[in-house]
Amino acid sequence: MWDWFSVEWFSLAKLRAFSWAHPYFLYGILVIPIAFWLRQAFHAGAFQRLGITFVNTAPPKSFSVWLRLLFPISGFLGLSCLLLALARPQSINTLTERDAEVIDIMLALDISESMRDKDLPPSRLASAKSVAKSFIGGRLQDRIGIVLFAGEAFTLCPLTNDYELLYSFLDDVSHDQITIAGTAVGSALAVCINRLRESASKSKVVVLLSDGESTAGNLDPITAAKLAKAYGVRVYTIAIGRTMPKPLVSNSQRNSDSLALTSSQTAPDEGTLQQIARTTNGQFYRATDNTTLKNIFSQIDNLERVKVKNRRYQEVKDFYRVYLDWALAFFLLMMFLKVIFIANVLED
Repeated sequence: MWDWFSVEWFSLAKLRAFSWAHPYFLYGILVIPIAFWLRQAFHAGAFQRLGITFVNTAPPKSFSVWLRLLFPISGFLGLSCLLLALARPQSINTLTERDAEVIDIMLALDISESMRDKDLPPSRLASAKSVAKSFIGGRLQDRIGIVLFAGEAFTLCPLTNDYELLYSFLDDVSHDQITIAGTAVGSALAVCINRLRESASKSKVVVLLSDGESTAGNLDPITAAKLAKAYGVRVYTIAIGRTMPKPLVSNSQRNSDSLALTSSQTAPDEGTLQQIARTTNGQFYRATDNTTLKNIFSQIDNLERVKVKNRRYQEVKDFYRVYLDWALAFFLLMMFLKVIFIANVLED
């Protein structure tokens, strides 16, 4: 109730902090002293005074003479506070809310032994982890999960929008987390679908990154792709690694293991990955170096974007009542001074 009763309301810092709805009333404060001066100028000769001089010099002014200034000062302060109230001092707090449709995304990451190859330095797996972290950091409120696969597949992290948690999981990803050899692309896709099938999101996406042919698992990759389409899941497939040319061999050397490949690197099975993407209305990409891999994730990031609507709210709090209370207090003081001796007896 008495929050208004503080001189802090008249401090320069406080007045500067306000937003004024009608600031032109503030200029009226400058007019008040002029009005008082004009009143004094026009009414100075209206009073009858008896001039009697006893001494050559003017007598010293007593304290009671200065008290008569309280009346015009209180009037000036009352009018000033009234003008401050009319200017409507306000405190405005602007709030911004972002309204965006959430996309659920599962990252399926191949961690088989072939991902140790260094055609994408420092290794295929290390490059994939680095780019995946950048991809996660560029999302807005989307839920993201991680599935790892080699000879089998499992969920490393379910759908979450705790990106710091996803970063920590990606940092710990290694080839030792699955000891079964092989590449179970169909199983990995099935685990992703299982995580997404209960999702209420209108957009459900799988980003599957692999560097080898599907050689393990109990589910055929194409069957898993058809299942994904049935649940409305779109799959983006990325073949990581350089496609290796087939070596020229003679008929007598066709069964020789030593001449089967000219390098120990494993070439990605592009045909299966292309068919998965085509079946689910997704897209297939080929990443033969780190720059291409980054560009691929950037393209997927741009494709899977929703429109974000920013809604701005303003919390407005008025403080005109404070200065109205002060104006009333000063006017009451002025009326009190008017009826006592200060404004009457000491007028002459």
